[in-house]
Amino acid sequence: MKKLFLCLGLALVLVLGGCSEKAEEKEEETLYPIALKGVEVRVGETTVQSLLDAGLEVSWVDENYERVIVDPETVLEANSYYTGGSVDISDSIYANIAFATEEEAPLGQAVIARMEFQMAGADDASVLGQIEFDGVPVPEWTRDLAGEKYPDWTGDENMWLHYGLEYQYDLNFDAEGKMFQFRVEKKYDVDWLGGEE
Repeated sequence: MKKLFLCLGLALVLVLGGCSEKAEEKEEETLYPIALKGVEVRVGETTVQSLLDAGLEVSWVDENYERVIVDPETVLEANSYYTGGSVDISDSIYANIAFATEEEAPLGQAVIARMEFQMAGADDASVLGQIEFDGVPVPEWTRDLAGEKYPDWTGDENMWLHYGLEYQYDLNFDAEGKMFQFRVEKKYDVDWLGGEE
């Protein structure tokens, strides 16, 4: 009888231990949105089609390695990650994007998996002001503000980073503390296709 209770107790400990691990795995992370010309983009949720519907110009590098406007009807393979995309903000400022699929689907239904801006040398505040991270326009972002808003992130005077279970955030600042680059990415367990990272 003692052996039966011991076995049942051990089984209960193992089951409860497994449940707590799953609860930790499902811990929710904060998803900080991006806005382009007033259009909200939530990496890992927003589709390519929603960007097109909002009037944004989305292009990518096709199978001939040429940059072309995306055709939202192009069928993408299941469980795939495509790089080499971009969204134009102006003639000189654009976002590099990647998109992912979980099932075979038209490109328009693929979700934005990564969005990155490199704005070094860009000084048109009216254009930069059309890009926001977490509700703050790019010209207002400083390294000090990043430290105040996200005190649990890590980095130094030039970068402020957070690599969570699903999301990665990289905010980069110049010598004057002004933002010149940022990236938001959701991790996917998929086959890798497309251009170089």
